[in-house]
Amino acid sequence: MSDKELMVLSTLEDIVFSIELIISRFETIKSSDEFLEGDGLEKLDSISMRLVAIGEGFKNIDKLTNKTLLTQYPSIDWKGVKGVRDILSHHYFQLDAETIFEICNSYLEELLSVTNKIITDVKYGYATTK
Repeated sequence: MSDKELMVLSTLEDIVFSIELIISRFETIKSSDEFLEGDGLEKLDSISMRLVAIGEGFKNIDKLTNKTLLTQYPSIDWKGVKGVRDILSHHYFQLDAETIFEICNSYLEELLSVTNKIITDVKYGYATTK
């Protein structure tokens, strides 16, 4: 396995860790309003930081693979995943609890599943990283 493939795999594994952590932190949140009460704001902040890390990780994978790897998995809106990172990083004070709730509630399970598939495909040579 090449150094580039090892870097891609390492980044993907970090992303999986972050997604699983978000899912764990989010499991008690039942509405976006819960992000704004009690320890919800702390969860909102920590989840947002992990979403930034995930977006940055996928941006780095695009750089490492000349934007060839993620396009092999069109079920995910990769531009949207990376765009969340940009919004959270550059417009943090405009953070919208409803948007973060929707991301966590509707998109993370599929993102986790596809990311795990990419890991398997890269490990066994089913996906190209060139």
